[in-house]
Amino acid sequence: MNKHITVLPGDGIGPEVTAEAQKLLEEVAVQFGHTFEFTAAHIGGAAIDAEGTPLPEQTVARCKASDAVLLGAVGAPKYDRGPASGRPEAGLLGLRKALDVFANLRPITVFPPLAAASPLKDEVLTNVDFVIVRELTGGLYFGTPRERIQTDHGLEVVDTLRYSEQEIERILRLGYQIAQQRGKRLTSVDKANVLESSRVWRETAERLHAEYPDVELNHLLVDNAAMQIVKDPGQFDVIVTENLFGDILSDEGAMITGSIGMLPSASLGAGGPGLYEPVHGSAPDIAGKGIANPLASFLSAAMMLRHSFGMFAEADAVEQAVQQVLADGLRTADIAGPGDTPLSTAEMGEAVRTRLRATVAAK
Repeated sequence: MNKHITVLPGDGIGPEVTAEAQKLLEEVAVQFGHTFEFTAAHIGGAAIDAEGTPLPEQTVARCKASDAVLLGAVGAPKYDRGPASGRPEAGLLGLRKALDVFANLRPITVFPPLAAASPLKDEVLTNVDFVIVRELTGGLYFGTPRERIQTDHGLEVVDTLRYSEQEIERILRLGYQIAQQRGKRLTSVDKANVLESSRVWRETAERLHAEYPDVELNHLLVDNAAMQIVKDPGQFDVIVTENLFGDILSDEGAMITGSIGMLPSASLGAGGPGLYEPVHGSAPDIAGKGIANPLASFLSAAMMLRHSFGMFAEADAVEQAVQQVLADGLRTADIAGPGDTPLSTAEMGEAVRTRLRATVAAK
């Protein structure tokens, strides 16, 4: 199968982890008889430096013409004081909007070999395996007006939380569909005791429930959801929520796994290319040192194989290879324990490719 993948290395450790993810995908192509064509483009701070904008038009065009997009990370400290529209993060938000990838899937899985790295007790981590489905193109991050107003009494600021019923319905419907494929339990997270948008969210979830009677629907206020994810994460199967809440809860969920460096994500739309990226961010403090953990990027590549290409066996092989290196005790610095000798980014990449070849050969 021939597939075109646009690679957006971005900033910080992004180029390091995406380089290893591309090598892994090239190995998948060899082992399974596919052809993957890769095209690189700029985004974020790298795009500002090269082309004067965080999201060049050429980048958007290349992404739209591809079958899937693999992203590293965006963000650079030297842009932190600039206007929001000129920061690296504006490139990522703009790309999500341009591709209309309205749903972000973030699986929260505790790998048994890493359980000791989690800040939670062992008994709390039993059977933790859930997915957060986050609405990605609406809410506070995209609402207008957004402005600063100088008044006689000082500065006032306005951010607007805006959702249409259609935007709410499509993300909730996807949440129901994913729950049907898993444990048939859907937790809808909102703030319906305060926000009008959340009240419409909850009403829509209830209305759609009639179409998915096999799925158990539960509502949680976002503050309670944050507490429950720490108290008893094993109770969840699929969590669906709006943009801001999903951003915060998914990072909280990442930490219970032991390292945010292990968390992949997939951003999906209504038919265009999916966007796949690790959640860890650009980590500028370790950029260029060759010690970044590429496993989240590898798991994001596995999600690409599964969701965009329908290559289920290939995705399983990648995930099995990652699980095997962890079972073998191999660690990068962020997940290393006392007595471990951390691998470099490149060494971990080679280790996973070796396990992938062995996994395929054994079948």
